[in-house]
Amino acid sequence: MRKRTEVQALLRPLGRNLDDHLKSLLRIRAARHDHSMEEEARSILRSALSDSEDIGDSTGIGTRIRKRLEGIGGVELGLSQRTEKPRVPEIPE
Repeated sequence: MRKRTEVQALLRPLGRNLDDHLKSLLRIRAARHDHSMEEEARSILRSALSDSEDIGDSTGIGTRIRKRLEGIGGVELGLSQRTEKPRVPEIPE
């Protein structure tokens, strides 16, 4: 695990690369929570990452999409009959 000062050093450049509007929003949000801008940015990151999917999750993307959309309902697709036989690939020897 990284030391706190190392993490702070990594996050500090983010402040320099934020546009003025985002800095202003961060400043306002930090003031509401009585935090420094840096602490508020850490809080936002912590919250965003704890709510996200588990990165180590081995579930496939198709399964995750189906799980997310299963409450909406599905669509049955009719499959048309093949009109031609599948071609046999030519493999050079």
